[in-house]
Amino acid sequence: MSAAADGATGRRQLAGYALGSVGTGIHATVPGLLLLYFMTDALGVPAGVAGLVVALPKAWDALFNPTVGAASDREALRTGRRTRILLAGALALPAAFAAMFLSPLTGSGAAAWVAVTFVLASSAFALFQVPYVALPAEMSDRPEVRTRIMVWRIVCLTVGILVAGGLAPAVVSLAGDGRRGYAVMGAVVAVLLLVTLLVPALGSRRVPARPGPEPLGLLAALRTARGNRAFFALLGGFVLQAAAVAIMLAAAPYAATYWLGGYGLTSVLFVCLVAPSAVAVPLWGRAAARWGRLRCLTAATVLFALASAALWPAAGTGTTRVAAVLALCAVLGVAYAALQVLPLSLLPDTVHADAARTGRLQSGAFTGLWTAGETAGLAAGPGLFSLALAAAGFASATTDHPVAQTATARAGVLLGFSLVPALLMLASLPALRAYGRRRAAAPSPAGPAEPGGPAEPGGPAEPGGPGEPADSLAGDLS
Repeated sequence: MSAAADGATGRRQLAGYALGSVGTGIHATVPGLLLLYFMTDALGVPAGVAGLVVALPKAWDALFNPTVGAASDREALRTGRRTRILLAGALALPAAFAAMFLSPLTGSGAAAWVAVTFVLASSAFALFQVPYVALPAEMSDRPEVRTRIMVWRIVCLTVGILVAGGLAPAVVSLAGDGRRGYAVMGAVVAVLLLVTLLVPALGSRRVPARPGPEPLGLLAALRTARGNRAFFALLGGFVLQAAAVAIMLAAAPYAATYWLGGYGLTSVLFVCLVAPSAVAVPLWGRAAARWGRLRCLTAATVLFALASAALWPAAGTGTTRVAAVLALCAVLGVAYAALQVLPLSLLPDTVHADAARTGRLQSGAFTGLWTAGETAGLAAGPGLFSLALAAAGFASATTDHPVAQTATARAGVLLGFSLVPALLMLASLPALRAYGRRRAAAPSPAGPAEPGGPAEPGGPAEPGGPGEPADSLAGDLS
């Protein structure tokens, strides 16, 4: 891949790999956006119970994902590829996803149905996601090529998130709302998942795996990762940011319904949030090449926190509150692009730095731990939001029997949509600072410093850094 990445064949390979992120973006978005609302406002599941249903399967992922990572390394050692686990996830996820929105029950029975099907869908997603995230570290040894791969991937992830957030609520409305609308939406999304996940799963046969001389089991992977302080600092900041985004995502349909005039605005909110990301990703790539990835990530974190906090007064009062909220969502989208592409661009560097320290390139184990942390953050978001709803007295309902909410319950919705995500973003800044200190202290086998920060471990300078001409990441997408 590193030899061919600049040619037409390389671009086709990059596109085939990145297409999988359309599917991962869809699956990561739709449950976080609609599942909690589906249970509380269509199936009559109490908010606290619905929050547990959303959080507990993801807590299972936090245990299951590292196991998949270790299994992926064992398969890579045995077969030289990670294809079989990828293919199993690509085939199982669409069926489990559709089943999540096909509950024939309401109340506690519906909660049990969704919990079981969500666990199955999350397990299938892990089978695909963990080896999929491991592939870039094996596609090239060069940091600038890995960044190019990541830019392609994040652009496709943005497309998947945009399709999910814009299409899924619209399909629910067009199909008649209620349980029937959600069932139709689940079937449509399942077809999209099947197509987008199969392409990279089959294409992974062309990527030779390099897991190291012996695969590490879960406990050994944890022991190895324990010494990689830069990895855990980066992961800690990323988990807090994932929780902030997840809370805002879970609150979006509630904010649209109870503050902005109707559930139909959920799709509009999402488009205004994600559409700017598609433009901002290559711009952040150029900025990172000039000023450094960590510096740009810190700036984006602060920007997201400020725009999120501004949603509180914008949504609460005024005749132009819808326009103000949509404008702030566009600002959030610009910051969100950096929060997606830059941590994932830094992750392979920690993997290669650990390989320089230990002699093992255990990308499956590290990405298993990474996706476990990400999953924990994504689970904490809607879980905390549902608890806030329950504490504020939010009353669940079915589609046929809507319930008027109290002023306190509505305030809880707005709090979860604005101030809580802002505080979590600010809380991630010390972790990012700790990552910068620890990567500076880590042994670096090669390369001068990237602009705006200490030397990157595990490889040469970033494009645009000292000793290497600037490389426009926007041009990599052409």
